[in-house]
Amino acid sequence: MRPAIGVLALQGDFREHVHALQRCGIDNPVLVRTPRDLASVQAVIVPGGESTAISKLAVAFEVLEPMRQRIAAGMPVYGSCAGMIMLANNILDARSEQTSFGGLDISVRRNAFGRQVDSFEADLHAPAWGEDALKAVFIRAPWVESHGPDVEVLARVESGPHEGAVVAVAQNHVMATSFHPELTTDDRVHSYFIHTVENRA
Repeated sequence: MRPAIGVLALQGDFREHVHALQRCGIDNPVLVRTPRDLASVQAVIVPGGESTAISKLAVAFEVLEPMRQRIAAGMPVYGSCAGMIMLANNILDARSEQTSFGGLDISVRRNAFGRQVDSFEADLHAPAWGEDALKAVFIRAPWVESHGPDVEVLARVESGPHEGAVVAVAQNHVMATSFHPELTTDDRVHSYFIHTVENRA
């Protein structure tokens, strides 16, 4: 039986993550909007979107603390773009009302690559996801400015003005990317996450 995986569906491109999970054989991903939804899943994806809005809605829908508790207890979770910000223990330029779920011993910078007009695509090589280059889509993306010793760096920008920037990390049961694999048809990141969930189960 495939694991029950949820996608936090408060704001952002959660539908694209649902479609990616379905392509990977997760037939009925759960749209997580309430503590009850969260209790029904074994793992959660936090989508891209607007991290400040996700933070406010997580408080309003009373899922902030349950998410923190589940992550602390070992629930696998993956975040893309804004999801990376929501999983960071430290947001360097957070707005006064912004908070996060935590789980990754990283400091992230919001919109580190620039504004919407500065969006770009890049080929990344990450051994965890196979030998072939992965086409990564960056939209108002964060990057990891610093990280603790237990954080594994999965990928960095390989060329251009931001060469060396850390854009994918993992720590135990938590993974995050600055980019949006859900906006491509390359499902290796989602497959890797599903494999992680299945191994922990």
